[in-house]
Amino acid sequence: MSTPADTSPWKRFWEKGGWWRALVLAAVYFVLYDLLSLAFTPLALQLDDPTGAAAVVVYYVLPLVVGGLLLVGFIASVGWWRDVLGPQPIRGRGWMWIAIVVVLLFNILRFATIDYGDVGFDVVASWLLAGLLIGFAEEVLTRGLVVNLARKAGYREIVVAVLSAAVFAGLHAGNLLNGQSVFATAFQLVYTFAFGILMYLALRVTGTILAPILLHASTDPSIFLQTAHPAEGALTAFAGFGNIVVIVAAAVLIFFIRGRVGDADPSFVEDRAA
Repeated sequence: MSTPADTSPWKRFWEKGGWWRALVLAAVYFVLYDLLSLAFTPLALQLDDPTGAAAVVVYYVLPLVVGGLLLVGFIASVGWWRDVLGPQPIRGRGWMWIAIVVVLLFNILRFATIDYGDVGFDVVASWLLAGLLIGFAEEVLTRGLVVNLARKAGYREIVVAVLSAAVFAGLHAGNLLNGQSVFATAFQLVYTFAFGILMYLALRVTGTILAPILLHASTDPSIFLQTAHPAEGALTAFAGFGNIVVIVAAAVLIFFIRGRVGDADPSFVEDRAA
């Protein structure tokens, strides 16, 4: 086991954790991700169909591969493989499964109400790949690295949840730079904060970051595909309420988050809130 004297200044800096280090990490990632994504501009200029499979690959898949490599490189530099990808250090409670049920239910409903004859297999496949990369990059950053930094600072789990969700929402504020309206961005920030809370609960109750990665991986493709290629029928309209249900669920469940890593018996603290 390494001692503080054995570790590099870089690792010692990040090991202290804290909210502002989490913000710095997210901001640097955001800037590097956007700058490196510019490398694919020549490919984007050659696209004939901005909604086709090739466009999904150029606009999402390739930049996300770069983003994922940035995160993997950072994890390797500080040696946090177990901290980020290993079992959770604090257990979850049964009520947290509500978060998974809510997200998974509406993802299934959206996938069931897509007009697949209109969209085409190649577009669906490219979106599923993009969704997996989105889930990996955004969850490793926010529910992995940000959560780890917050816990290293000794924050209570309610602060850990709110910080990770706030950073996740803040990353989407950059859509204003892409021409998205203020109203649409404001609603997206509310939704992504709520979604972040539910992903934190999925992380806790399953004990692994794989759960929020996969849930997230199925969320974005289902939203984009069902919005662009909706099937006819009442079920399609019902599936459209998914974002509202996520917001309501998070607004209720957030008040039940308790505990802190390092408590003598965190399960007892959680039992009192169950």
